[in-house]
Order: sequence, then structure tokens, then C-alpha cells
Amino acid sequence: MRRALAAPALIILGMLASTAASANPQPWQLNMTRGATETSAQVHDIHMIMFWICVVIGVVVFGVMFVAMFRFRKSRGAVAATWSHSTKLEAAWTIIPILILIGSAWPATALLLRMADTSDSEMTIKVTGYQWKWRYEYVDYFGKQPGINFVSSLETQSNRTRQLDSGLDPAAIKVDGVSTYLLDVDKPLVLPAGVKVRFVVTADDVIHAWWVPSLGWKQDAIPGIINSAWTQVDQPGVYRGQCAELCGRDHGFMPIVVKVLPKAEFEQWMTDQAPAPAVEATAITLAPTTAPQG
Repeated sequence: MRRALAAPALIILGMLASTAASANPQPWQLNMTRGATETSAQVHDIHMIMFWICVVIGVVVFGVMFVAMFRFRKSRGAVAATWSHSTKLEAAWTIIPILILIGSAWPATALLLRMADTSDSEMTIKVTGYQWKWRYEYVDYFGKQPGINFVSSLETQSNRTRQLDSGLDPAAIKVDGVSTYLLDVDKPLVLPAGVKVRFVVTADDVIHAWWVPSLGWKQDAIPGIINSAWTQVDQPGVYRGQCAELCGRDHGFMPIVVKVLPKAEFEQWMTDQAPAPAVEATAITLAPTTAPQG
């Protein structure tokens, strides 16, 4: 019996380990990802606590219900019980849920307040949603203005393959052996590791939503409104997301890719991307010409 139970247990543990090994969501993953930031890990932990509380409540409620159904069933003609209620039970199933809700709301509210606090950010990125692409502007980096901005769109191979008459195989689009069909872009958003980054998010046309699951939050991009959020990714890597608000015909074709580099590599990348300084025009002095004497 123990051996029969050991094999499924090992399979389940292996699945959990493989999922935990990557911050990005995995194929056939049912649970939310733990993510790549402290915030996303805290969101995951609160989610799991609430999940197991709900499991326990469900087991108790359905257990009591089935016991009552089978143990206290009576045949036709039985005399009904004369008691009407139990004050102690009613007090218990009123007080216990209240305590559970308070205990759940306390850490959840604290986390929401922390997620909304963009103060002390060391870098600011402006994100603008368009149909169907994203514009990134590097507004500030430790008090300096990098002057970097670019548009990020679905990469060419996925864009070509998604056409109905392309005849191309979506499964052939891979990066490092992982399928990236409709999940890769021509220009990723590049961030430094270990730096608190503030995002200001808006849109130019319709409502979009900037969402990278590994960061632990989603922010609506609304025309005429500036929303803000922040993240700090300590582990270098590539993290993928998508627009999470139905925004028109090609809503499913505007992915997000965040590439996190070690700080030194990021600063080198930023130097390489910075616009070249304008070349000052050199004054050309023409020698005065003298009219020929005749």
C-alpha cells in the first residue's frame, strides 16, 4: 500500500518542484505562479493560505452535511424533532467566519498598501498601450534622464505564423527550447536587477492592461489617466506577459517581455541605447572673393 502511494506522491512533488523552478507560468499549470518578486511571493502565500482555509471549510461543511443526510434520515411517518435551534452552534458559525475574514483581511490590506507605495523608487518607466503594441519611455534612472524610448511589438516570426494562410507551425517557434509563439517581442523592456522601478501606465486609444504574472500585479492602461505601480526583481531573467484587457481585433497579439539584467550589464545596455549627442554644426568661413580688376 505504501509503495502504491509513494509513486503518485513523487510525481506530484516533481511537478511542484518543476513549477517552482521557474518564475514564469508553465504549460498546464493550474495554480498561480510564485513569481520573481517579493510582492508576488507574498501574494502567492496569501492565496495559498486562503485556499487551504477554503479546503478545510469545504471538508467540514460537506462532511457534516453527508453525516446528517445518512445518519439522521427517517422513514415516512417518523415523529419530527421538537427542538428548533442551538444558540451555541449559531454563535460559533457566526464568530468563526468573522475571525477568519479579519485574519485574512489584515495581511491582504497591508500587502495592498505596500503594492501601492511607489515612493523611494530609483527608476521610472512610462508604459503606453496602443492597438496593438506598447511604448516604453525611460523617464528617470537615479535622477538622470536616459532619453530612451521605443515601441515593443509582436516579433516577426509569430506575426507571420499567426496568419491563417501562412502554413507555418506555431510549435516551431522556440527560445531555449521553450515555446514562445505569441509570447515574444521585437524589443523587450530591459530592467536592472535589485532596483525599485516605478511604472506610470496609460494608453493612447482604448483601455489596455499591462500584466506580467511573475511581477505579481496587473495595471490598467486607460486613455487620459495615469496609473502607477512598482516592482523590484532581484533575479535576472526573462519574464513574459500579455495585455489583459480586451482591446480590439488583435488583443491576443500584444505580448510583454521584461528582460532583467544585472545592474552593471543594464547600465552598459543603457549606454549603448542612449541617443547619440547632436553634432554641432561647424561654421564654415568662406574667404571673400575680390572682383577681377579690368
